[in-house]
Amino acid sequence: MEKNAAGVRVRFAPSPTGDLHVGNIRTALFDWAYAKHTGGTFVFRIEDTDRERVTDHYIEAAGETLKWLGLDWDEGPGVGGPYGPYLQSQRLDIYQEWADRFLAQGDAYHCYCSNEELEARREKAKESNRPPGYDGACRNLTEDQIASFRAQHRTPVIRMRMPDGKTTFTDLIRGEVTFEHEFVPDFVLMRADGSPLYTLAVAVDDVLMRITHILRGEDLLSSTPRQIRVYQAMGVKESDYPVFAHLPFVMGSDNAKLSKRNGEVSIAWYRERGFLPEAICNYLALLGWSPGDDREDVSLQEIADLFDVSRVNSSPARFDMKKLEAINGEKIRRLALDDFLARSLPFVIEAGVITGSPSEVEVVRKALPLIQERIVTLGEVVAMVRFLFGEGIEVEADSLSKVSEPQAKEVLRSAMSALTPVVKWDEQSIEGALRESLIDGMGLKPRLAFTPVRIAVTGSHISPPLFESLALLGKERTLARISALL
Repeated sequence: MEKNAAGVRVRFAPSPTGDLHVGNIRTALFDWAYAKHTGGTFVFRIEDTDRERVTDHYIEAAGETLKWLGLDWDEGPGVGGPYGPYLQSQRLDIYQEWADRFLAQGDAYHCYCSNEELEARREKAKESNRPPGYDGACRNLTEDQIASFRAQHRTPVIRMRMPDGKTTFTDLIRGEVTFEHEFVPDFVLMRADGSPLYTLAVAVDDVLMRITHILRGEDLLSSTPRQIRVYQAMGVKESDYPVFAHLPFVMGSDNAKLSKRNGEVSIAWYRERGFLPEAICNYLALLGWSPGDDREDVSLQEIADLFDVSRVNSSPARFDMKKLEAINGEKIRRLALDDFLARSLPFVIEAGVITGSPSEVEVVRKALPLIQERIVTLGEVVAMVRFLFGEGIEVEADSLSKVSEPQAKEVLRSAMSALTPVVKWDEQSIEGALRESLIDGMGLKPRLAFTPVRIAVTGSHISPPLFESLALLGKERTLARISALL
């Protein structure tokens, strides 16, 4: 049932009522990869008919997030294309035109039921063990009934008629799927205020924009028979329906659907903490899909080259923060120094550690090779280089106890005595002086010998390598900090 790859057109169509989340981006990534893999077209469309919740800010943020991740679109906002506009709020007349046509054809009808009446009938259906959906009360109203409702100043919605029978389609991931129409009641196309519902807008847009394949989350599987009903009313041949592929859920650490309770959802959260876009794409690609050969390290280009919908698993995927961190750390370690510096500087500047002057940037540049093996996110650079700037430091609370014991103070006094006469202030000379004094002279193991010095100079028991750190900090500030702590 898969269509000719030469004409593949896929779309990512979020309704951004906030920052895009992990599930959104996994869907966007698979859509993008499928388009690239087949030589097709990736369409970015915004479903913003709910203008109270979908703001311009979130629309702009959604596009900026895709660009940051490297998921460029062929048609959509900012790019244009032959089937625009690509914001649903600019297509309202199109939806109204189709709703009117469905009414004229008899595929849809006006429904005057109030919310209270609908709720009462739903409750009654539940009590009778009947499906709780709409019961078709307004399907065949007489002229007198319609006149009576209008006299009551009731404003109708527009409902689509679901015929008897069932809808069967082939999902590229789940195989053949069937919905019995007794569980798919007549559904609303247009609200009483004239605004379209998702089912109408999405189906009309997919047809008019010539979308051939719809890759989207499993949560939208149950809406498929309604969309197919809209295709039928539009006169689309079954052979021309888009092909569906419903992606598995992304579950949290407790095997419940991913939420703020069991794992961070927002992509902005990961970006703010210094996860690399290529690491995010790499990891999200593995949630439900495999490149084969047990590979877990793939670039964005390789994802596009290797992506095949048939390799997407129908089982839920479990989000593992530790695995994402491991992938991110590995990709950080591969960054060239100039690239590492360019990506780290915004974090250091935003944290107020430096202003961005050339001399400060040069110090950060020298420090980065010392910490590249020790961090998993760019955000950790801040704590690792902060000690290099400013005269004094504040010792972390959990490190203070490690330098308050008598032996630690003796270590610091010995370190002062050993470092004061050092003339050539480089890592080799510093290491030689400290080892001779603290390890050979005091008979201490390295951890007990060097931890107090590390805390005194950096403010933390976790820092870049000690001797290189002291060399970067300089003799004067090193001795001043040890003295201040003593």
